[in-house]
Amino acid sequence: MTHRENWKVQHERLHVKHRGHEAMHAEMVLILVATLVVAQIVLVQWKQRHHRSYNLVTLVQMWVVPLYFTIKLYWWRFLSMWGMFSVVTSYVIFRATRRPLSCRTPRMVYKWFLLIYKLSYAVGVLGYLAIMFTMFGFNVFFRIKAEDSMDVGVIMLFYGLYYGVMGRDFAEICSDYMASTIGYYNKGGMPSRSLTSDICAVCGQRILVDVEEEGIIEDTYQLSCGHMYPEVLQLI
Repeated sequence: MTHRENWKVQHERLHVKHRGHEAMHAEMVLILVATLVVAQIVLVQWKQRHHRSYNLVTLVQMWVVPLYFTIKLYWWRFLSMWGMFSVVTSYVIFRATRRPLSCRTPRMVYKWFLLIYKLSYAVGVLGYLAIMFTMFGFNVFFRIKAEDSMDVGVIMLFYGLYYGVMGRDFAEICSDYMASTIGYYNKGGMPSRSLTSDICAVCGQRILVDVEEEGIIEDTYQLSCGHMYPEVLQLI
């Protein structure tokens, strides 16, 4: 029996096995659609009414759940990258939640999540281009199998989206904590020290570039009142 004939026999057995189950299948589809609609409404209401708890729960699930599948399916490449990201991000979160907040922490948090954003953006774009590259058949000119180039594109696109969303959510959590503790003031609420023009009054760090100059790592902005602050504080 050829492969095609074997496939036809199995297909016919499948039809015989599920004959008379049309009503049950229709009920299953209706239940699935209703569940999706209700779940979507619940999630939207949860996000609107309790935004912080929604972000925290979804972030923890997105951070922990892949660990189970990577260990079970032996995806060591993803597990190694997940581990490095988790270790560094955990340290950054630890520094951002300390009281009193170190004056060096905001700049460190900003640089780390800016790096994550740029890397995830670049990887995601390269993955998308690789998928388009395969769909238009350009992989033939380079003698690359369609399966290989498509796999690379999908993996890179997934990495870019996954770590981009993770970095965004963790940056929001860190900025919330730092916004509640950052400041160049004493307990009485009145400043006890005078600052030079090249010191930021919020984080206490030295401003690296002038307002008119374009910085390599970060730029400097000036408010209408005349106060200057580094780009790092835009995260907060």
